[in-house]
Amino acid sequence: MKKNTPSYLILILAGVAIGWLVFSNLEFTFPDKESKLTVSNTIKLAEAAENFQDRPIRTLKDFNQAFVDIAESATPSVVTIFTEKTVNRRFVSPFDLFGRSPFDDFFQSPGNGRPDSRKEVLRGLGSGVIVSKDGYILTNNHVVDKADSIYIRTSDNRKLQAKVIGTDPKTDVAVLKTEAKNLKPIAIGDSDLLRVGEWVIAIGSPLGEKLARTVTQGIVSAKGRANVGLADYEDFIQTDAAINPGNSGGPLVNINGELVGINTAIASRTGGFQGIGFAVPSNMARQIMQSLITSGKVTRGWLGVTIQDVDENIAKGLKLKDAEGVLVGTVVPDSPAKAAGLKTGDVILKLDDKKVLDTIELRNSIAATPPGTKVKVTIWRDGSIRNLMVKLQEIPDQPIAAEQAQEMSDLLGFNAAPMSPEIASKYRLKTDAGKVVVSDVDPSGNAYRAGLRSGDVIKAVNRKNITSYKQFLSIVGKMKKGDLLFLLIERGGSNVYFAFNL
Repeated sequence: MKKNTPSYLILILAGVAIGWLVFSNLEFTFPDKESKLTVSNTIKLAEAAENFQDRPIRTLKDFNQAFVDIAESATPSVVTIFTEKTVNRRFVSPFDLFGRSPFDDFFQSPGNGRPDSRKEVLRGLGSGVIVSKDGYILTNNHVVDKADSIYIRTSDNRKLQAKVIGTDPKTDVAVLKTEAKNLKPIAIGDSDLLRVGEWVIAIGSPLGEKLARTVTQGIVSAKGRANVGLADYEDFIQTDAAINPGNSGGPLVNINGELVGINTAIASRTGGFQGIGFAVPSNMARQIMQSLITSGKVTRGWLGVTIQDVDENIAKGLKLKDAEGVLVGTVVPDSPAKAAGLKTGDVILKLDDKKVLDTIELRNSIAATPPGTKVKVTIWRDGSIRNLMVKLQEIPDQPIAAEQAQEMSDLLGFNAAPMSPEIASKYRLKTDAGKVVVSDVDPSGNAYRAGLRSGDVIKAVNRKNITSYKQFLSIVGKMKKGDLLFLLIERGGSNVYFAFNL
C-alpha cells in the first residue's frame, strides 16, 4: 500500500490542476440581490445583479462550493404545486346486467335514479418557479390543467392559494399568480446562449412533497429536440440531470444561477428516469408568459405554407449544392406567403438572414414572431437565390379542443371546421380564407334529416354572414338545446337554406 501512495497523490494533484485550468475563467452569477426589469409594464422580473466572474476556483473545494452557491441561490424560488379536481366517477357493480343490477329495487334513491356515481377529488402534485417578486410563477400546463383549486408551498413552508393567469397547451406552459410578500424570484437567463455540454441543475419535488426542492445535476445533452410528442411547438433542451414525476414545472438552472428551462418530461421505457429529460427553453417560456399576462392569450405568426425537409434526393432534383433549407409545398391562398410571391417548389434557406436548418426550426421561428412583423425570407428558385419580404399574419382560427368539439357536435348534430388545404382537397372546394365547412354530420340527428351534408360551406348562421371560424363559434356557442338553427349553405355553386331545432 505504501508503494502506491505517490501514485494517488499525483492523481489528486492532477485533478486539482485540471479543475483550476477549466474553471478559473468561468463566470458565476447569483441573484442574491434583486434588480427590477419592467416587461410590458405589467411584470417586474428579477435580474442577476452580483457578478462572480473573478471568483477564483483553485481547489476542488472551491469547485464544490460553486455548485452549493448555485443551488442555494435558486432553491428559494422553487415551489411545490398542489392541485385538486372534482370529478363524477361512475361505479359499475359486478352484478350489473344490461345496465341494471338486481339490487336496484332496494337501493334506488327517489328522484335521483341509481346511486352508481359519486364525486371524487383527484389530487395532483408538481413544481413551479417564482419569476417575479409580486407572485408570478411559471410551470407546465399539464401540472394545472383543469384543476378546480391550486395551492403552492414555498421554500419557507408557507402554503398559499394560486390562480391560473393563462395556459398554452401548445407549448405546455402555464402562468400562475399568488398574492404574497417576501417572495424570492429567480433571474431568467437566455436559453439561446446554452451550449451542449454545459452544466445545469434541476430542482423540484420528485415523487412527492416529502422530497420537495430536490436538486440534481447534469449537463445539457442536446438542444432543439422536436418530434418528441409532448407539445405542438417543441424546441426542448435535453438534459441528463435527473428528472422524475413531480419535477414537472420546476426550473432548469445554469451555472449563473439563472432559469434556462422549465422541466417538462422524461423519455423512459420503464417509467423512471433513464438519463433523458426535456425542458421548455426559458426564452420560449418567457415569451409565452408575457403574452398571457399582457393579452390573456398567445398570438403566433403565420406564413401560410406547407413545408418539408430537404433530403439529398430532393436537393439533387432541385440542383441544390447541399441538402439544406425547407421545401415549400402548398401556398395557401390569401396568405402572407401568397402575397409576398412564394411559390410551390421554393426552398426557404434563411429567415431574417438566419440559416434555416429544418421544418421544426422554421415553424417555431415563424410562430414566435408577432403578427404584423415584416421578415426577410431568402429562397432558392430556379437556380438562383432571391429575397422576399413577408408581413406575417396571426394564425387563422384553429379547431376547438376535443372535449369542446364533442359538446358542440352533440348540440348541433354536426361538426364544422375552418377551411384548410386538406379540407379543400377532400371536398373539392376553393381554399378561400375564412370559410367554415361542415366536416361530419350525425345520421341520426336533426341536421342530417334537414338535409345538411359533409362538405357544405356555411355562409350564414341565423342570418349573420360568417367570415371566420371564430365568428361561427361565437354564434352557435350561445345556443342551447331546443333553439332553432337557421343556416345558409353553399353547395355545388348554389345557395341553400336549412332550418332545424337543436
